[in-house]
Amino acid sequence: MNDHRALLDSDLPGPDAWPCLLACLADDGALRQANRAFTDLLGIAHETHDGWVWSALLSPASLAELHEQLPRRRDFGITLAVKETPATPGGTWLDGQARWDPATAEYRCVFHEVSARVRSEVQARDRADQFQLLADNVPVLIANFEARTFACRFANRQYAETFGWDERTILGHTFREIIGDAAAREIQPYVDIVMRDKTTASYERELTAKDGHTQWLEVNLIPHLGPDGEPTTAFVLISDITRHRAAERALQETQQRLSKFMQASAEGIAFLQDGVITDVNPAACQLVGYTHDELVGARTLDLVAPDQRAKVADMIRAAEEVPYESALLHKDGSRLPVELMGRSIWHKGERVRMTLVRDIRERYAAQEHIRYLAHHDALTGLPNRVSLMEDLSHQIAAARRADSQFALLFIDLDHFKRVNDSLGHLVGDTLLQTVSRRITDCLRTTDRVARFGGDEFIVLLPDTLQRVDVEEVSNKLLAAIEVPVNVDGRLISVTPSIGISMFPHDAGTADALIKNADTAMYLAKSRGRANHQFFTSAMARSALDALVMESQMTQGLARGEFVLHFQPQIDATTGALVGAEALMRWNHPERGLLLPDAFIELAEQQRLMLPLGQWALREASRCARRWFEAGVRHAPVAVNLSTVQFQTSGFTALVGQVLQEEGVTGDLLELELTERMLMDDLPEVRRKLSELKAMGMRIAVDDFGTGYSSLSHLKELPIDKMKIDRAFVHDLPGDTESGAIARAIIQMSRGLGLKVIAEGVETEAQRAFLAEAGCDELQGLLISAPLTADAFEAWALDAMAAVR
Repeated sequence: MNDHRALLDSDLPGPDAWPCLLACLADDGALRQANRAFTDLLGIAHETHDGWVWSALLSPASLAELHEQLPRRRDFGITLAVKETPATPGGTWLDGQARWDPATAEYRCVFHEVSARVRSEVQARDRADQFQLLADNVPVLIANFEARTFACRFANRQYAETFGWDERTILGHTFREIIGDAAAREIQPYVDIVMRDKTTASYERELTAKDGHTQWLEVNLIPHLGPDGEPTTAFVLISDITRHRAAERALQETQQRLSKFMQASAEGIAFLQDGVITDVNPAACQLVGYTHDELVGARTLDLVAPDQRAKVADMIRAAEEVPYESALLHKDGSRLPVELMGRSIWHKGERVRMTLVRDIRERYAAQEHIRYLAHHDALTGLPNRVSLMEDLSHQIAAARRADSQFALLFIDLDHFKRVNDSLGHLVGDTLLQTVSRRITDCLRTTDRVARFGGDEFIVLLPDTLQRVDVEEVSNKLLAAIEVPVNVDGRLISVTPSIGISMFPHDAGTADALIKNADTAMYLAKSRGRANHQFFTSAMARSALDALVMESQMTQGLARGEFVLHFQPQIDATTGALVGAEALMRWNHPERGLLLPDAFIELAEQQRLMLPLGQWALREASRCARRWFEAGVRHAPVAVNLSTVQFQTSGFTALVGQVLQEEGVTGDLLELELTERMLMDDLPEVRRKLSELKAMGMRIAVDDFGTGYSSLSHLKELPIDKMKIDRAFVHDLPGDTESGAIARAIIQMSRGLGLKVIAEGVETEAQRAFLAEAGCDELQGLLISAPLTADAFEAWALDAMAAVR
């Protein structure tokens, strides 16, 4: 090998036959000589290899290392990675030695193919890396110690860091050096077991960390035995079981709390296993009347009411954890409604079924009370409308099956609202209670009575064969109800109006029966009240007419068919114009000009008075402004207010809005209210009237003397004027009673500082009487009939000119 050229010459018998790879390299990596083994391995044409640069076959790292060594011109060893070629499928590894020959200025190289060894080493490193990766990421501390010296041969990151080392510095140290003398003495017995018995040893350690918290470790020592059966190394596996011990401790504490809760709970608690009671608290014992010893060991279903056992068994079998209602049997045999709810828990170290037993007798009683309240009137104790409709449906069905008839009586107390308005709701409530008892006393046990609402009652008379029988009951009711009632030493009397409808003659449904009886009741009221009327088909037609008129009124208001006429009001002494009352008229497209008597009552019943009243107020405001601009001064227009309108929420704001939108000051309007409107909720009435007065408007009490107003109420209200009703003016001056009432109203009004106006003045004698009695203002046909807006303006201007 001293002469590399001779060694590598292809004519010599030796080099090409050698199994090793021989090559001569220049210091720039060019191949000068190579034996056939070298060129065949790399796939180089043997005859043309001189000067070949093999860098294209090397991996980048190998090429870089080769070029780093060659320029130094000194001996070196190197391992080269050859890329995959047709000659080297999968690539190959060459381990070589290069010796520099200064004489020839080239390297003489001997290479050996070591691919199998390198791949084995790579695989071993991969497995080691994978094991290290696994060891460093499992939630377990892992270490391996030499059996003879107890020196550490391996430790994962968690193990090393736990004891203040890292994976490299810990190697070679004994476990005593790693964990300390005290810990080493504690675990030495387990080490001895491993070494002596050649078996795995397991134990737990409780550690107290620097921050004071306790840590529990589970340690497993696993020996690795050599061919002779003796331990060569031992693996240490340490798991942190603090969380599990904490859970066990929490479970124990929970069990203790549960036990205390069981004893203190006011609700029954029972523990079941396989359908048998294993434990029970005092509340459950008290609920069912058994002792603790009597219940423990008893079958659960034996305590359940027979009709509930299948349901309870299904819930237990399905392990449902939802509350459900059932019933238990008391020791005395009585039935106990309960609510049961099961939970699967650990109790005394066993998996059992805990059942909460809640006594719901009070709930049932409350529900029954609620059901009673839902079906009965709170004031009278009678069935209410809901209950009535249910009974009526049942009665209709029963009558159809039996082919029988029954009567429905609709009872309404006449003028009951006046009692409430004048004497208060407490008196009214007492009266309703008395009337309800009287109605009940007049009926058979099979008859039904219900309070339908307000002062309305409905009576059902089943199995009624003759009309005369219904009349007899109606007359008894009329006589019983109208007897005066003594309320706080005051006798109060009300009368009923009764409407009657018959099933199946008058109607076949509950709603129709009630509607028809209601229609008959209104006929009784129109015929003087305090009587009864049977429903007839003619009434149905009348009700239809009312429905038609209601629709026509709604359309008429939209089409501008309503107008205002104005009746002058004059000073009783001078005859000067002092105002005008706005009176509503309806230009009906078919019936001509209708007075209020033809439509006002229906409008009030159907709540059409609200839009009609608002229209009248706005129209009167427009006329008042026009006349003021025309020179008619000091003549406010009086507008009648309806109860619905006055009681509307925000009424005064609506009035203020009309004045602002129409550009009218309040002193151009006067509002007339009836006595009854002033008696409901005195503080609220005072507030509204005060707000209206603040706008500049005057307030008059219309039809005074026909209601039940109290003088103590009137003097508390900001009222300007009293109007004597035409009923007291009509018979003046001849009727002494009418005269006395008129004088009393005038004197009372003067005493309260109020003006007085009389309406319905038609004769000179009436005018003279009222003027002599001190009445301030007059209104009636004697002065003028109601006029259209244009006619009133002309009349007013003429009257003002005549006075001047």
